This record gives sequence, C-alpha cells and structure tokens, in this order.
Amino acid sequence: MRAVTEPIALYIHWPFCAAKCPYCDFNSHVRDRVDEARFRAALRQELAHEAGRVGRRRLASIFFGGGTPSLMSPETVAALIGDAQALFDAAPDIEITLEANPTSVEAARLEAFREAGVNRASLGVQSLEEEALRFLGRRHDAAQAVAALEAARTIFPRLSFDLIYARPGQAEAAWRAELRRALALAADHLSLYQLTIEPGTQFATLHARGAFALPEGEAAARLYTATAEEAARFGLAAYEVSNYARPGAESRHNLAYWRYGDYLGIGPGAHQRVLLDGRMLAARRHRAPEEWAARVERDGHAAVEEVALAPAERAREALLMGLRLAEGVDPARIEARAGLPFAEAVDGAMLEALREEGYLAWRDGRLAATAEGLLRLDAILPVLLR
Repeated sequence: MRAVTEPIALYIHWPFCAAKCPYCDFNSHVRDRVDEARFRAALRQELAHEAGRVGRRRLASIFFGGGTPSLMSPETVAALIGDAQALFDAAPDIEITLEANPTSVEAARLEAFREAGVNRASLGVQSLEEEALRFLGRRHDAAQAVAALEAARTIFPRLSFDLIYARPGQAEAAWRAELRRALALAADHLSLYQLTIEPGTQFATLHARGAFALPEGEAAARLYTATAEEAARFGLAAYEVSNYARPGAESRHNLAYWRYGDYLGIGPGAHQRVLLDGRMLAARRHRAPEEWAARVERDGHAAVEEVALAPAERAREALLMGLRLAEGVDPARIEARAGLPFAEAVDGAMLEALREEGYLAWRDGRLAATAEGLLRLDAILPVLLR
C-alpha cells in the first residue's frame, strides 16, 4: 500500500522541566531528582517495542520534545538516535531536532548535542523583552537568549526558535520592533505563537481573576498580519499558521503531522498515528512519568489507549491539520489516507459558501485557506467538516 512506503517520523518525549511556565499545558513535570538511567532505558525499550510492531520503515525525522529535552544528557540523546537508526532505515538527510531553552546551563550542552547526532535545534526563546520574559515565567534573560542563538547558529546546520506574541498590552509597533531584532538573529525557521489561555494553567487562573487581558479581535488580527509582514521582509514565508521558514527549511517532522503522515510517539503522554494493514491506529501513552516507566518495564510499552480510527475521523483529522498549511490539502491524499471520498468528508454547500466569501480557495487542485481564512480557521473548520 502507498502508506507503508511513506517514511515515518519519530517523536521522543522528555517530560521533565526545571520549572513549569504559567502558560504551558504540555505534559511537563518538575522533579527535584530524575533517575535518568531509568527513563533512558524505558525510552529505548518502548522504541524497540514500537519498531517491532511497525516494521523496518524509512525514518525521515526524529524530534526530541518536552518538557525540556535539553535537560537530558547528550549520552541519552546519542543512545536514542543510535537505536532509531539501527531499528529503521534512516534517510540520508534525516532531520534530528532537539528542543532547548537558552539558559546558560543548557546552552553549554549544545556542542555535545551536535556531537550526539542532533542537526537541528529549536530554542524556546519566547521573547527578547525582559519584562515579557518575567511575565512568561522564563528562566533566562534576553542576553542569554541572544548568546544561545548566536552559539547555536555556529553549531547546528539548521536552527529554529519560538516567540510568543499577543501578550497583555502589546502594541503592534513594539511587536514589530521586537520581531525585527529576532529575525536579524534567525537562521532559517521561526515559530511565532499567539499567547492563548489554556485550561488548567496558572495563566488560566490569573486570567479568570482579571489579572490581565490579552489582545482580541481586530487587535490580535493586526498582530498576526504584522508577524507575516515582518517575516516576509527577512525572506521567511508562513508555510503554516504559526510557522515561518526560508524555502526548503520547513520543519520536516512537523510537516509529517500536518500532512497526516505516519508518526511514532514514545515517552510519557506521547501520541502516535500509524497506518497498519489498512487501519489507522491512534495511540497515546500514560502521562505520569513514573507510572509510564513502570508500565514500560512491565509490558514493553505504556500505551493506555489504541483505537482504529473510522474513515470519517481520519478524514476529519487530516483536514484539521492540513488546512493549517499554506499549501492546503490534496483531496486525493485525503482519500488515500482516510479511505473516504473527499466529498463525504466536507459539507459541500458550506465549502462553496466559504469559497465565495473568500475564506477558502482551490489552488492547483488543492484546497487552501486564504489569508482571511487563516484568521478565522477555528470558526471555519467546525462548519466545514462533516
């Protein structure tokens, strides 16, 4: 089948952080002490288990996410890369990304991560403004961020970093100025996220109390538009709602998600989607790190749920992800991955209405959101999908 010949992506989750950021709803945990040897062994065991299930596939990318994977030792990273390359057929140009924070401690490890096999770094800068860094609960200052970026540019062939905007009271002119400083430091990729209030976070509690307000409506839209304009001035195009890259520098790993490719996810709370024997199997791992490790030690894996997705759900997921991309979605690929005619995945009358309103467009046989549509994607998708 076509799906089996496609490459696979591998996500490895390291769940530990030095501190919990107030905006973060990821599966991250703060511990006074981490038994790294135990978690390294469990990650290797779960990786071997999943590789045995899916077979010897071509491996296009590895992504170390978290949590804060730069808190791992380079030896752990090297062991997992070595296992992955032994268990799968690694692409000659395999992309291996590791997320890191620009604190001085973690920045000092960058050279060792490169020697371990990492060829793309993603730094969680979040802001170049001191007051904003304090508000966001970051453990680095602007000078450390700049120093880490400058060091990473000399170490890694490819580099990305994150910024958070649409912060309380943020004016368009101030954001443009901050973004220009960041773009002058950028290599080939930036992830630029609007600050959102996620349930269960410290910010959710503070926001509910009225401690701060975020830009909304037209103010938020102006910041989004300014983001794209400033990135374009430096040669970075928005290839996804929140991601900007020079041509050819797009994140191959994340494109596997957005194009609804196959990906494995190992580690606490990791998710995966793999097409096996014509069935799209969706799995998720136990979230609590210590319980996850105990289950892996007992069973070889810590999947707490695995279901075969129905064709309609597969089509829905593929459209939800794919319409975030500037390239849009190919109906033929949706049909191949979902096993469902494209016409049965969308509301035809609503599709035509959204096209007439200028929110969606057909481009070279692909369905894509327009610039106006991307601003309203959260409202468009529920009414478009069956």
